[in-house]
Amino acid sequence: MVLETYREILQDVFDMPGLTELLAAIRSRKLRVVTVDTRAPSPFAASLLFNYVANFMYEGDAPLAELRAQALTVDPSQLRALLGEVELRELLDQEAITDLELSLQHLVRERAARHADGVHEMLLRLGDLTAEEVGARSAEPAAVDDWISTLVTERRVLDVRIAGERRFIAAEDAGRYRDALGVGLPLGLPAAFLTSDDVDPLVSLLRRYARTHGPFRVSDPARRFGLAEAPVIDALRRLAEAGTVVEGQFRPGLSGSEWMDTGVLRTLRGRSLARLRREVEPVEQDALARFAVAWHGIDSPERGQAALVDAIARLEGAFVPASDLETRILPARVAKYDPRDLDALLGSGAVMWMGGGALGPKDGRIALFLAEHFSLLRPTQDTRPDRPIHDRLREVLQARGASFFPQLLAAARGGFAPELGDALWDLVWAGEVTNDSFHAVRALLAPLRRSRRNSASAGRAMHLRSLERFTVRGDVAGRWSLTDAAGDAPITPTERATAQISQLLERHGVLTREVVRSEGTGGGFAAAYGILKAMEDAGRIRRGYFVAGLGAAQFALPGAVDRLRAARERPEEPHALVLAATDPANPYGAALSWPERAEGRKPMRMAGALVILVDGRLAGWLGRGEEQLLTFGAEEADAEPTRNALARALAGEVGPDRRTTLFIQSVDGAPVDESPLADALREAGFARTPRGYLRRVARA
Repeated sequence: MVLETYREILQDVFDMPGLTELLAAIRSRKLRVVTVDTRAPSPFAASLLFNYVANFMYEGDAPLAELRAQALTVDPSQLRALLGEVELRELLDQEAITDLELSLQHLVRERAARHADGVHEMLLRLGDLTAEEVGARSAEPAAVDDWISTLVTERRVLDVRIAGERRFIAAEDAGRYRDALGVGLPLGLPAAFLTSDDVDPLVSLLRRYARTHGPFRVSDPARRFGLAEAPVIDALRRLAEAGTVVEGQFRPGLSGSEWMDTGVLRTLRGRSLARLRREVEPVEQDALARFAVAWHGIDSPERGQAALVDAIARLEGAFVPASDLETRILPARVAKYDPRDLDALLGSGAVMWMGGGALGPKDGRIALFLAEHFSLLRPTQDTRPDRPIHDRLREVLQARGASFFPQLLAAARGGFAPELGDALWDLVWAGEVTNDSFHAVRALLAPLRRSRRNSASAGRAMHLRSLERFTVRGDVAGRWSLTDAAGDAPITPTERATAQISQLLERHGVLTREVVRSEGTGGGFAAAYGILKAMEDAGRIRRGYFVAGLGAAQFALPGAVDRLRAARERPEEPHALVLAATDPANPYGAALSWPERAEGRKPMRMAGALVILVDGRLAGWLGRGEEQLLTFGAEEADAEPTRNALARALAGEVGPDRRTTLFIQSVDGAPVDESPLADALREAGFARTPRGYLRRVARA
């Protein structure tokens, strides 16, 4: 049915001769193409555009593995009759070609010759070989010379010269090589070996050559047999007419015509299709973690303000603890992260930040935005502080615009600086107020201690106390403004929801129900599903079963699908990575569930906590206290390498540009010395102390 559809479309519906004639005229410059820009498409063009978007754009946007797998299911011999050419260069898998060629040439261990009879059979199957080639195909290369000598003595193998090179052939092939290549034969051979039943001996040799090789060019057998290319081409064409070989373009990365045995091509198509179908299969969950790290650029961070802008573009709208933002999350994406770059972007108005809820008295959730996206991506706030002092601050900021704290204090007409500062931060965490720098956030996280003043003058002391209202609290520095002032034209709920879902796709690449839920998107996955479905219908994203165990409702950007599948293979050497538990690049506790623990403390995505990933698998979790380490078991074969990588990653957290000390008191609720991790920690540089294991920066 499919082939008849192809035939009907290409021969009955489409005017293929007319198309060929038209394209030939354009190529020969008989016709020229003129581009005309119009404000609107013609009715005919509009219908074509609509049908293309509705029917074909989605299919053409499929991931590479699906496209190649679908194409390989079509019979190339039938396609050749319909299309006139076999084009498989972009479909066949190079690794499959290499593996098949090694097997056909007996270069794999299971097909190696193990005795003299095996060498004889191999020569019958492969044809002429040199002594070195026989040795490469033997299980015992040192015994090859004895095996060949025995076979030559018994007249089962002949020592001949082909293309100026000493080679060995099976005695049964003597007449074929003599008649095809003019090879000189030793005297005394049985008449049965000198008589060839082949009508064309060269065609017979080439047929065997094709059966034992992958895609080849005419020059390959010509050079092998010491012939010109013309007779080889004639013989191959006779084989093609008989349906034994096929001409086309097969090997990826090359150009020009090649030849292949039809049976070899069937086997190669089957192996390539099997590989592609394995690629289409959903990846394991640890591959999602490897993909997330690469998607966020953490595996290869770049430097400079441009890299910071790229990181913010990926992170914008994600509310993370302020204490993690500049200590873990941004430095993971920007090499040699400099806080001054963020201040410069904030001061220029290119970037904004917004609070999303307090986390205790000295921390809270913060999101960064590119200024042009702020109106679309900012979430709606459900609760607003409603004390009188909050209302006064709103009125002042609404009337005066961006203001420094002393101006706010003066305009508020009443109230003390500490009270007004606390009220200001209430508005910040409610998402109503922001600042044009990040100094205030840093000061809130690490407040400056006032030095003791020993002034003998009471008047000077009173003067200093009056200035403290403006200078002591660094957490109110900078200019404060209402976030509503950054809004442009009114945004409809549909526009905002669509922009937020699009940003989630940009941030994660692959969206699942769990990811949408963890991001706190308004309406949850039920509200997001309608938008995702519409984006899928428009061909902008793909829906499929990409990650095993995460449900069928998974959506992804087209480029993310291929990149996710590329992360399927684990690296040979274990590689550990330390991330903030709250980092959007950490899928555990969001897209992926935390590994089950029988008892004891459970890991959480909390401020200050760290996760240690080893090749995408969760290997450890360290809380803010830096004393209670939780580990997660790996497969038995990977247990020791995983422990060593975990210990090295923890030791790497201590350094001149990092923390000065790291103390681990217990592992999985037990003393460190009782843990299987103890030896690995000591080898990584941790020192045993009465209370636990300690690593500190070495003093110069």
